Amino acid sequence: MPKKIRLGILGGSGDSLIGVLHRVAAQINDNYELVAAVFTSKYEKNIAFAKALNMPLGRIYRDFESFVEAEGKLPESERIQVCAVLTPNFLHYPMALKLLENGFHVICEKPMTTTLAQAKTLQRANKKAGSVFALTHTYTGYPMVRQMREMIKGGVLGKIHRIDAVYYQGWVNTIVHDQKKRETVWRLDPEKAGISSCMGDIGVHAFNLLEYTTGLKVRSVLSDFNYLYKDNPMDVDGTVLLRMGDHVKGVIRASQIATGEENGLAISIYGEKAAFRWEQENPNFLYLKSDTQPTRIFKPGHAYNSPLSLDGTKLPPGHPEGIFDAMANIYKGVARAIRGKEYNDGEFPAIMDGVRGMNFIEATVASHKGGNIWVALEP
Repeated sequence: MPKKIRLGILGGSGDSLIGVLHRVAAQINDNYELVAAVFTSKYEKNIAFAKALNMPLGRIYRDFESFVEAEGKLPESERIQVCAVLTPNFLHYPMALKLLENGFHVICEKPMTTTLAQAKTLQRANKKAGSVFALTHTYTGYPMVRQMREMIKGGVLGKIHRIDAVYYQGWVNTIVHDQKKRETVWRLDPEKAGISSCMGDIGVHAFNLLEYTTGLKVRSVLSDFNYLYKDNPMDVDGTVLLRMGDHVKGVIRASQIATGEENGLAISIYGEKAAFRWEQENPNFLYLKSDTQPTRIFKPGHAYNSPLSLDGTKLPPGHPEGIFDAMANIYKGVARAIRGKEYNDGEFPAIMDGVRGMNFIEATVASHKGGNIWVALEP
């Protein structure tokens, strides 16, 4: 067993879902050891949380600046090797940039930055540093998403002509109707979240999955957003038409005000021979549909699946795996990259995925504000 990779974490304290997700995912394959952190900007809470995790307190830092400075002074054999950035969106860019400039690998939550210009700057810094950079589009870690990707690559669908993605949540519905409440949520604050809430938070996941599974690139978008209230600066619902080629069209429907919905992400890819459908709330079922054959269902762990899918499967067939396992697969791929081992480029989203995501977010906002016009993405 190789020595564990020394991991640092920024953010993700308390009952943060994303914090638990990353910490558990990092442990699942025994590749990482959490050795340093700044879980929250409030130092007393930071220390209390570290104690709750039974972590030594010598490397629980007061703030990000002291974190980077102190870790950089440690011997190379002791300092962190990679740092996970789990903070609100507006902190992703400055933190990731400084980590890269100081020689650390980075695992970053999405969206990678709050502007496309920042994303490109980060991309240049990453290239200069030669570091591993992973963006945690978690859903790419599901074995059946990876199976879909490999089967599409193998030509199972034939020529793709239609794509459809939906991502419906309802959590903002309990907040947005009360002005005082919505002013307390950072995802509805453009200073902290960036220019988009719904499309920037969940729509970009659907965008990423469509490009990841099909291997195609979205060329242009036409969007229509709903802000619900005139004094609410952030979109909470939206529909985006997509052009991925002259004869490849599609749509992304995303909402944070879909009453009663939980985490309803689903994608459908339609080709000349067959079609795929996958749903995040039932992630162990991949449906292959046809006009001439009965619907087939693929499930994880079977020998008929691709090596990439099987590599992301930890349990025998019939034993459900979920979002912790999906994130763990991303962490496993990052560990291979850090150790200089060979890995499939589908094992974790990289910095280019972050650039593409910001390009998508800015283009959809520009399309809506421009009067629902087509806006091209960069090649």
